[in-house]
Amino acid sequence: MTTPQGARARARMEVTAAIKDEARRQLAAEGAAKLSLRAVARELGMVSSALYRYFPSRDDLLTALIIDAYDSLGEAAETAHAAAVDAAPAQRWVAVCEAVRGWALAHPHEYALIYGSPVPGYSAPDTTIPPAARVALVLIGIVREAFDRRGLARTPVPAELAPEARRMAAELMPGLPSEVAVAMTAAWAQLFGLVGFELFGQFKGVVEDRERFFRHAAAQLAHGVGLVFP
Repeated sequence: MTTPQGARARARMEVTAAIKDEARRQLAAEGAAKLSLRAVARELGMVSSALYRYFPSRDDLLTALIIDAYDSLGEAAETAHAAAVDAAPAQRWVAVCEAVRGWALAHPHEYALIYGSPVPGYSAPDTTIPPAARVALVLIGIVREAFDRRGLARTPVPAELAPEARRMAAELMPGLPSEVAVAMTAAWAQLFGLVGFELFGQFKGVVEDRERFFRHAAAQLAHGVGLVFP
């Protein structure tokens, strides 16, 4: 038998989901900068005061959408990694990168929300950090496994970069050499640069076979961090 409290919780979840779904439609139509709680409430047939009980401000709603997007992307990366668990680290790296690209192409507006232009007046809270780190943690785990098995090539960093490299390793990738931390950070930026260039039209008239181009580029990133293909 459903309790009144359970029914209320389920109803709240359903309304919250409806609010976020409508907000995503507004993102697709207008962009994150124009997201409006009043417009969301109007489209759902709600009064604004009722919607504020779910999301007290536009920023609260944006944060919820951002966390959902990061979690969805992270789940795609983790699923791809699990599916390739028996492959070599370099091959798993490419599989995860391709999953990131596939998710972005399937969710362009959500990708733009988390990796596009900053939303004016919005500052993401710390609650967005763990979901945002999910893809990075998968890739770092692949590299860490290769390093532990002595299957990782390493390229020294210039002396002038050594202090920064040590800081990055200590803060971001404990247990990995500083030169690996530098290579990983560069590869991270290049991965999302590749995806963003394709998604936002920068490859138009430049790259035609984008799937094969991306796969090759992802393999080059794997080489860059020291992963060796079998």
